[in-house]
Amino acid sequence: MRIVGIDYGDARVGLAVSDEGELLATAAGTVQVTGVNDAVRKCAEQIASLHGELIVCGLPRNMDGSESFRAEKTRVFGEKLATATGLPVQFFDERLTTVEAYTYLNITDYNGRKRRSVIDTLSAQILLQAFLDSQRMSQKNTKNEN
Repeated sequence: MRIVGIDYGDARVGLAVSDEGELLATAAGTVQVTGVNDAVRKCAEQIASLHGELIVCGLPRNMDGSESFRAEKTRVFGEKLATATGLPVQFFDERLTTVEAYTYLNITDYNGRKRRSVIDTLSAQILLQAFLDSQRMSQKNTKNEN
């Protein structure tokens, strides 16, 4: 199944997609948006072109695990996207994905001017890879219990 990962933001939405074996997340681009309805429309188009079958949307959480002030906006976006695409949307903890993306860009000495154009896509890729890894670990643990 192809899974699409989304890092939702007010101005930009990062997208990533898994391979059919659900092992690897690949960056799929950033969409410039002008509000939630524009984001839903543009993301739905991208998801269709990526042949997505499940959407994983990053859910902003505080370090203590509680939902951040942005979580409600993200949930509204996810619900509208589910309606527009007819696909299930799962929310997944996105804590530190942007920090991890910036760290990676710093380590690789990625040009500061180009960062804004890739940070959301890289965050989506990190989020989706974490989701894929957690799914594999969950399946492995289930097998070990039986």
